[in-house]
Amino acid sequence: MTEYYCTAFGSQFGEAALVWTERHGRPKVVRVVLPDPVLTIAKAVSRLFPTARTASCAAIDRLSRRIGRFLNGRPIDFKIDCIDMTQLHEFQKRVILLERRIPRGRTSTYGRIARRLGIPKAPRAVGQALARNPFPIIIPCHRVIRSDGSLGGYRGGMKLKRALLEFEGIRFDASGKTSIDGLW
Repeated sequence: MTEYYCTAFGSQFGEAALVWTERHGRPKVVRVVLPDPVLTIAKAVSRLFPTARTASCAAIDRLSRRIGRFLNGRPIDFKIDCIDMTQLHEFQKRVILLERRIPRGRTSTYGRIARRLGIPKAPRAVGQALARNPFPIIIPCHRVIRSDGSLGGYRGGMKLKRALLEFEGIRFDASGKTSIDGLW
């Protein structure tokens, strides 16, 4: 049976956590749990990983500090060698690996991602794959918006998604939409 560990950390949006395991003697993140206005981190983690124990290690501590700084508005790029993608279906893996290439300060749409994947009629499937992204922040799915410039969804909530985009220099109009000019 796989052992899971949880390392919680703070940000200006509230407490977040990394759920991780060891693979080949190295820590691998299986889930980034974002701050939730309703659930405490402990409850959110226990629902997803009821056997997870509180623990940490140097690599996870470094990553949690980096994610905390990102959530506080610092420009940080993440490598993906710290995540465990074995839990992902092939389609979801393709979506998040392509989405990961969206540069900081830019956005794309669900439809554009689908077209880049060669499946132009699948923007909803792209949206569903991103909604189940277990690695938000490391895989910056907040950079994907609807084709009309509205935010779409985000596991961390709309307030957090908008704040992350604003940290990256994305501007919004009075109706809460962003420009779709210059999409990635």
